[in-house]
Amino acid sequence: MEHNHKPCYLFLNEQQKYKIIDKVQVTPHIKKFDVEAPAIASRGKPGQFVILRIDEESERIPITLGDVDAFSGTIRLYVAEVGATTKELGDLRIGDNILNVSGPLGNPTEVEKLGQILCVANRAFIGAHLFLAKALKEAGNKVVSVTCGRVTDDFYLKQEIRNVCDEAFTVLEDSETQGISDFLKKLLDENKFEHVHTIGSVSMQKQVSQLTKSHSIKTTASLFPVMVDGTGMCGACRVTVEGSTRFACIHGPDFDAHKVDFDELITRMRFYTPHEKIAMVLQDKNVI
Repeated sequence: MEHNHKPCYLFLNEQQKYKIIDKVQVTPHIKKFDVEAPAIASRGKPGQFVILRIDEESERIPITLGDVDAFSGTIRLYVAEVGATTKELGDLRIGDNILNVSGPLGNPTEVEKLGQILCVANRAFIGAHLFLAKALKEAGNKVVSVTCGRVTDDFYLKQEIRNVCDEAFTVLEDSETQGISDFLKKLLDENKFEHVHTIGSVSMQKQVSQLTKSHSIKTTASLFPVMVDGTGMCGACRVTVEGSTRFACIHGPDFDAHKVDFDELITRMRFYTPHEKIAMVLQDKNVI
């Protein structure tokens, strides 16, 4: 779903550091961080993200908000170690500082009372999925959750999701292109949903979009392609929506899933995969 209003940007003092208050390993490759960031915690909403930099030599990493606590002044981030920099971030400990955290960035997801809503997510985005499910439930909706994973270790936050949602399902994915289709098709055939939200891997979101389109259910995809500056200047996060170029960082990250060119987005995102693999090898060998 696209938004017409302008996103709010809060660029924080370059000299301020953000302390890690808590850290938990939730899966073999995903870690949960609670970070002290009062200004972001007071304004952040579901659907938004931050961009952080570990130190002066680090690249900028976009991470979706997994939750905020305005009272304690902390934000919750779920970090998947998929590259050299995210692995470096994952090695930080409680009490360590992160150099820069900018946010909240992007447009918040539109939350309103619609009826029965289906939310589908996988991987590191399950935290953001729970954050949104809470808001949708508080708005008076009946919320059904589907989380997907390749192995049972991928299903973290299961109890938290069950505590929030009216129904919650976990589905094993057979591969990037198959796995949840049969389950979702049956769920959509047997239930009436006013809206579907999806966040996670692009291939999974493409599957969800194709199924909901055949059922004529309005669907929002939260997209997180490669981002650099988070202000629309670099153009790295461009996506094609209904034939027009949009930037996920300022026009999104939420878009009408039925208007997104997922095939183009998948191709663009795979471009950097070999570079990340090389960086990971070099890091393991202490070359970088």
